[in-house]
Amino acid sequence: MGDPDFTPVPLDALLGDAAIRRVRAAFKPDATLPREAYGAPVTLPPDGGTSHFSVVDAAGNAVALTTTVNTSFGSTYVAGKTGVLLNNEMDDFVAKPGVPNAFGLVGQAANAIAPGKRPLSSMTPTIVRRDGRVVLAVGASGGPTIITGTLQVLLNVLAFGLDPRAAVEAPRVHHQWVPEVLMAEPGIPRDVTDALAKRGHEVKAGWQRFTAVQVIACDPEGQLGASDPSKLGAPAGVPDAREQPR
Repeated sequence: MGDPDFTPVPLDALLGDAAIRRVRAAFKPDATLPREAYGAPVTLPPDGGTSHFSVVDAAGNAVALTTTVNTSFGSTYVAGKTGVLLNNEMDDFVAKPGVPNAFGLVGQAANAIAPGKRPLSSMTPTIVRRDGRVVLAVGASGGPTIITGTLQVLLNVLAFGLDPRAAVEAPRVHHQWVPEVLMAEPGIPRDVTDALAKRGHEVKAGWQRFTAVQVIACDPEGQLGASDPSKLGAPAGVPDAREQPR
């Protein structure tokens, strides 16, 4: 995978009907398989300075925005007297194929550094709409754990009916393809991690979360926000000025 302006991205091979049928046929609910069995197009070797905010206004307009300097304090350099901290986003490129970056991710030559090229990123700002109305604005910080953290909060709200606070506080698992290790946070029951191990996963239990998901759920009665307890953030609301007494 790499910048689609530089590298052909096989979207049909990833998302096409035939690809979905192939992956579904390979899926076994009681066992995990080597990644090659799911049709990985390449063989990968083994292998926070990000913030997210979600905003919804009284009219239902929504913003999910993720911004990053990559690792904590980015490059650690400030541009002169501007106070602007320079990022180290170059680490999201592949400096050398097979060598992991700061987050342990291993890439291929398609994501090599080049002028005018965009690096791969895990940032996943997401807005969910139903019948033309925003129902969720969500995103996260946390490097490669952004994708799995955001997805699990989405599932907690949309599939399991949890409120936003319960959805972000629930324990999570994380797998980033390489290495082939499933990381489970404290709070995942032992019988669950044992069952995952029996299905063929190499489970690392007691993994400490560094993902921080920020979510707002919307319904006709208003909005309900939640901030991940892994950071010292908090949801906040501003009263609609049109409803203030004069």
